[in-house]
This record gives sequence, structure tokens and C-alpha cells, in this order.
Amino acid sequence: MTATDRSIELISAAAQAAADKLAHDIIAYDVSDVLSITDAFLLASAPNDRQVKSIVDEIEERLSKELGTKPVRREGDREARWVLLDYVDIVVHVQHSEERVFYALERLWKDCPELELPADAKATRGKAAEHAKLRAEEDTADFEGLR
Repeated sequence: MTATDRSIELISAAAQAAADKLAHDIIAYDVSDVLSITDAFLLASAPNDRQVKSIVDEIEERLSKELGTKPVRREGDREARWVLLDYVDIVVHVQHSEERVFYALERLWKDCPELELPADAKATRGKAAEHAKLRAEEDTADFEGLR
């Protein structure tokens, strides 16, 4: 079994929406062979809670306007550290960068086929590491300035 055309359409729209809101490390997996509850997972992350919420809101709005669908379930909203949007055909995980590293969902699904994503979404790969490196350099510079 493979992801349906509808799942791929939803994944593409959600990935583009996430990329438009500057999400990091967007990736999608076809999990239809290992899970009966959904066809695909989309993973994305952001360096702060406000951006996680912004990405989630954009995905919801885009899928509603363009594809006429709303999530059947939304979890993790209050803390905005890890928000899950369940569209039945797909499940979207938007995580704070720290949660993304800690839970490492990619490790769980690495044996599943990766789904093709829009170019903007693919361009986000490695952004979390880039952001972390810049933050570390800024923190070091701030610390040096205190001496």
C-alpha cells in the first residue's frame, strides 16, 4: 500500500505552508505500510513556541482554504512545543526544535519511504542546525563581551 493521491496533495500543501512560515527541516514519510490509521506523516520544526504556533495556523488555514479540509484532532496547542494536526489521511507534527531533537521522530520512521516535497520545503533541510550554530556563536560573543 502507498500514500493516496489525496494524502500527497495534503502533504504538499502543508509542507509549502510550513516552508512559507520558515519552518525548519520539513520532511514527510509514507507510513501507509506500517500504520493503518494514516497514510503519511509531515514533520517540521521551529526555534520558538510562537513560530510553532504560526506554522500550525498557516497549515490549518491553507488546507482549509485550498483543499476544504480541517483537522479531526489538534493536540499540544497550549504549550506550542509539539502540535499535532490529525487530518486522518495525514498527520502533521510541528515541534519546537528542542522537542524535535529529543523525540527524534525521524529515527522511528527512517525505514519508511520519504515523500517528495515542494522545492521550498526541501530547502529547509539543515536549517535547525544552522540556527543552533548561529545562536551558539551569538551566546559566545555575548559571554565574551561580559568579560
